[in-house]
Amino acid sequence: MCGILGVMATTPVNQLLYDGLMVLQHRGQDAAGIATAENNTFHLHKGPGLVRDVFRTRNMRALPGNCGIGHVRYPTAGSAYNFAEAQPFYVNSPFGLCLGHNGNLTNAEQLKGEMFRLDRRHINTNSDSEVLLNVLAHELQSAAHGYELDVDAIFQAVGGVHRRCRGAYAVVVLIAGYGLLAFRDPHGIRPLVYGQNETPEGMEYLVSSESVALDTLGFKMVRDIEPGEAVFIDFNYQFHSRQCAQQPMYAPCIFEYVYLARPDSVIDGVSVYESRLAMGEMLAEKVKKFIPIDEIDVVIPIPDSSRPSAMQLAHALGIPFREGFVKNRYVGRTFIMPGQAMRRKSVRQKLNTVGQEFKGKRVLLVDDSIVRGTTSREIVDMARAAGAVKVYFASAAPPVRFPNVYGIDMPTRAELIATGRTGDEIAAEIGADALVYQDIEALKESITSLRADLTLFDASCFDGCYITGDIDEHYLDAVEGKRGGKGSKSDDDGDGKASQQLVLQLATDAQD
Repeated sequence: MCGILGVMATTPVNQLLYDGLMVLQHRGQDAAGIATAENNTFHLHKGPGLVRDVFRTRNMRALPGNCGIGHVRYPTAGSAYNFAEAQPFYVNSPFGLCLGHNGNLTNAEQLKGEMFRLDRRHINTNSDSEVLLNVLAHELQSAAHGYELDVDAIFQAVGGVHRRCRGAYAVVVLIAGYGLLAFRDPHGIRPLVYGQNETPEGMEYLVSSESVALDTLGFKMVRDIEPGEAVFIDFNYQFHSRQCAQQPMYAPCIFEYVYLARPDSVIDGVSVYESRLAMGEMLAEKVKKFIPIDEIDVVIPIPDSSRPSAMQLAHALGIPFREGFVKNRYVGRTFIMPGQAMRRKSVRQKLNTVGQEFKGKRVLLVDDSIVRGTTSREIVDMARAAGAVKVYFASAAPPVRFPNVYGIDMPTRAELIATGRTGDEIAAEIGADALVYQDIEALKESITSLRADLTLFDASCFDGCYITGDIDEHYLDAVEGKRGGKGSKSDDDGDGKASQQLVLQLATDAQD
């Protein structure tokens, strides 16, 4: 999961890109980068840490130009230790290209071999994004008229990328001397939207992972970029778009709605906030079947992304909704902590209970999802320590039983608490008196109820059905082997995201 931006403006874009990346910071906290284009020259600055840590005043001054791209990184492929994998990536042959990528290529290893044997290109890092950049560069070379590009050649090159690359990718690219290119994989797994801003000097364009960046930067959202579609804005501010995939289909990642996206974003025509309200409505029906309503005194969300679902669930059940946990936003995230004991300590530092909301009460805790279960277990213990006489737990998402290979770095199957366990066994593991999971069909209905023609999703982490059709047991074994084996222990908790390396936090702390 990463966040990307692309801007074609009538004034310098460095501040626009910085502000936009701040809004998309939730999509990646490990590294950030901005590249701008001025005439035929690229200006690039990137590094490890949060946006505010990477860019100082001197860095911003060194990013002139009215066109640029930005990236915030959450590593899902490559090494978290290698700061060279911060994006955007740059290549100068045959055309100067700067690229930012959100997603994950599932055939990156195959493409690396093709790069060396056939395309005669060298890959410097373990990042699949660099592979994608070189595939695009090669396809542009094949489609170009000598050393000249036109719009048809650019879209032809994107079509070549679609034919060769598998997996999930939303991409923004600066092409030196030509303009800004953005495109989305043929399944539309990762989100991408664009908007416009009319100024006295002319029309400005912005492409973003989420619509919230358009809202905060003063751009009016036009629409989502369609699966397989590419848009190109040249340096004369002419806008071009074309479908470049042969058989595109809408299959967005359903976990964007559950957890990843900000609630004030609209993804593929669906309000994330409204979808989470609908999840709460659906979950209430499931709770009624398994927990006597008169056995619940209060509904309490686990901050922050579960709040809309918990609020709507409480309303549907006619049970008081209360804020029982206060979140300290200045404590590092638990999934980057280097051990179980430190993760537990960090959960206690990050969340604190409002004692009177628990004492002597039977509480229903609501979270967006349960992945590893470490955080869930600690939260149940905290509720009991605060005086709750019974603690029930509800998840707005179904059990997470499979890895995500499209840009969300989840634990191995052996590390997922739901793998090989029944609901009762999971409840016992986290210490809850009862546990209720959302049904997969109900989760899908919470979104399709808001857009009837959006019926296909990538829900592979829940159902094991990988939408690209190229993922099998051998592939998952290979991915898990890189993480240290099926039984390996990484530094994840159960809040819907996965492990990263402590060195990145140390690097960020050193800059503060």
